[in-house]
Amino acid sequence: MSEKQKEHLKTWASHEALAESMIPLVGGLYRDKEVVTSVYGRAVINLSVIDILKAHRFGRQLGGVPLSVEETYPVIEAISKMDVQPAGIDIGKMANKYKREGQGQALEEFLRNELAEVLDNSNASPSNPQDVVLYGFGRIGRLLARILIEKSGGGNHLRLRAIVVRKGGANNDLKKRASLLLRDSVHGPFNGTVLIDEENSALIANGTYINIIYASSPDKVDYTQYGIKNAIVVDNTGMWRDEEGLGQHLKCPGVSRVLLTAPGKGDIKNIVYGVNDNLISDADSILSAASCTTNAIVPTLKAVNDEFGVVNGHVETVHSYTNDQNLIDNYHKGSRRGRSAALNMVLTETGAAKAVGKALPELDGKLTGNAIRVPTPNVSMAILNLNLARETTVDELNDFLRETAINSPLRKQIDYVHSEEVVSTDFVGSRYAGVVDALATIVSGNRCVLYVWYDNEFGYSCQVIRMLQKLGGVYRPGFPK
Repeated sequence: MSEKQKEHLKTWASHEALAESMIPLVGGLYRDKEVVTSVYGRAVINLSVIDILKAHRFGRQLGGVPLSVEETYPVIEAISKMDVQPAGIDIGKMANKYKREGQGQALEEFLRNELAEVLDNSNASPSNPQDVVLYGFGRIGRLLARILIEKSGGGNHLRLRAIVVRKGGANNDLKKRASLLLRDSVHGPFNGTVLIDEENSALIANGTYINIIYASSPDKVDYTQYGIKNAIVVDNTGMWRDEEGLGQHLKCPGVSRVLLTAPGKGDIKNIVYGVNDNLISDADSILSAASCTTNAIVPTLKAVNDEFGVVNGHVETVHSYTNDQNLIDNYHKGSRRGRSAALNMVLTETGAAKAVGKALPELDGKLTGNAIRVPTPNVSMAILNLNLARETTVDELNDFLRETAINSPLRKQIDYVHSEEVVSTDFVGSRYAGVVDALATIVSGNRCVLYVWYDNEFGYSCQVIRMLQKLGGVYRPGFPK
């Protein structure tokens, strides 16, 4: 073995050892102090040694400067010794900020200044846990359940208390529900264990006790019988989208609010978290989290419009097929959607372009839109063909979007990738509303074309969770500022 080979192996082993030592610190901060740690937006809770190192590697690419576990370990070690209140702390960004701005300060002194808002705060009042009920257990419902269970260890305070479904025809209905939670052909196996309590009609997932309630309509459940109070019901069936239909949930004892995982109709506010969630008021009992495509494109459109101005444009979505389509040719009320989803590209309509105007009134009427359904089970792409108010270049536009993904208030919604080899499956499990593909960006004068990937199932579900956190008052301050 050459000296160079030995050197690389030694460095790798050293990094593995540090990442291994980081795991109990990450877990302790999360469970004991409700502190969520991340590396350039990638949460490091419950990750393996290799996954922690991969998160650092990604952070190095996104941040534009080298990022090593040797730099982040001292940060998390110091934070773990502090009396810190619930928060989200990006140790990658914190380490790089210390390199840039430390100015001879000791690391602990620097961190105490940065985290002063949540340090030694004896007056901080802990938020009460928020009960959550999932009405429906389809693609989005099961992913929401996975995320809620994943976050049940601390630092979130959203409690999944029940799932409401219609009774299936089989006698082993509960077993089948548990199996669908455990196994997913797209997103892989559930990270944990699921036990079945047949006698009490419940599932126990990673210690979270979840009542499975069978009901034929939204107004037929008394949630207080299950000890559920002041719950937010997440209706992910899509069957009711107006105030009259969704208002049925509010007739049930134990329910305070309803969140729809589809575009709402009438006067229901369609919220894209990170963009117009400031419109949410205490008086709103029914809200919509809009659609997956609206969530994917609105954050990027807002960023571009704020910086460059959008005169007009066209949005084309290349969208994976959904359960609404047919596997083989059959009758469908929608145009073209009756043709086999697994065999065809299907040109269809999308309301995403019009929906942009509800979240961003300044772009109302400026965009047209269409969609092509394609034979892939998950991950979609939005192509934004925009005429801007001023000329720009590929480098200027990409640099702006990269900085937006790292340091702007939209950093949880917009991600950024710079690779000529990425394809759709690389974005399965992305927790962002949309991911800008920098190497696909086209600019000609004041005209640009942006390509935005999005996991139309998981990324959207993460946006719904962010909505739930805000509605439940359990969102944590993020650092560095």
